Amino acid sequence: MPRQPFSELLAFIAVARARSFTRAAARLQISQPALSHTVRELEEKFGVQLLIRSTRGVLPTEAGQQLLDRLAPEFDEIEAEIQALGDFRDTPKGTIRITAIDYAIRSLLWPKLAKFLPQYPDIKVELINEYESVDIAARGYDAGVRFGQELAQDMISVRIGPDVRNAVVGAKSYFSGRTRPNTPHDLTDHRCINLRTSTYGGLYEWEFVKGKRSYSARVDGSVVFNNAYDIFEAAKAGFGLAYLPEDMVKSGILKGQLISVLEDWCPVWSGFHLYYPNRRQQSLAMTLLVDALRHRQ
Repeated sequence: MPRQPFSELLAFIAVARARSFTRAAARLQISQPALSHTVRELEEKFGVQLLIRSTRGVLPTEAGQQLLDRLAPEFDEIEAEIQALGDFRDTPKGTIRITAIDYAIRSLLWPKLAKFLPQYPDIKVELINEYESVDIAARGYDAGVRFGQELAQDMISVRIGPDVRNAVVGAKSYFSGRTRPNTPHDLTDHRCINLRTSTYGGLYEWEFVKGKRSYSARVDGSVVFNNAYDIFEAAKAGFGLAYLPEDMVKSGILKGQLISVLEDWCPVWSGFHLYYPNRRQQSLAMTLLVDALRHRQ
């Protein structure tokens, strides 16, 4: 037997439930004669009477009731799923606040958001640059970005970037008349450009790894900044050595403007991860944003 068109089956279900061709026709927004003709054609195809028509109304036959009992729940489920798609058809809205360091914002978040946001004009993203480990829920953030994925148990972590390697660099002018450092201990003889973090107001210690050996260096110099890009500019101007992500300084190294040192001591960090509270139901805007930021190798 050929497959039956859904429209004919839906017409039958509407009449059987309404117990009236007139009421069913109004619900389906078609004429009563057209609906009656559609149901009669379905009965002819099946070779079975499905409805009993009388002056008191319309009732399903035994065969019609069996068909109604089997098909109506299935069509109801299909209709519910189709209606659920409305969440995706509706324009997603909302403001998402993210805390991250400037390097993550410029090198990773913004390039992806610049492509994402034009697709969803009612989604707003607020990016807050800060070098601080914060309780994002307590501070009113929706998400944060940091290296690695070891987070609190109530957080979800999604990798959004590749591994990152740090580098120690200085301008050619800085090294004029100076001996290049061979180990992190040699940094005590050099001017270094410090980063002040918001957490505890302290200076960031430069971290080094070689084999099984690890070393944290407290460096000193004549200038301190609270963001990586000002440190980068000061290093290019010859004010001292800088400890920065390799991707940030690679162009300067290739052009001969910067010299990289301690390369065998510079660690590779697990890439940036977006972390956010483990809620049962995330907003559509947040779901779309997480997917757009997700790292795909």
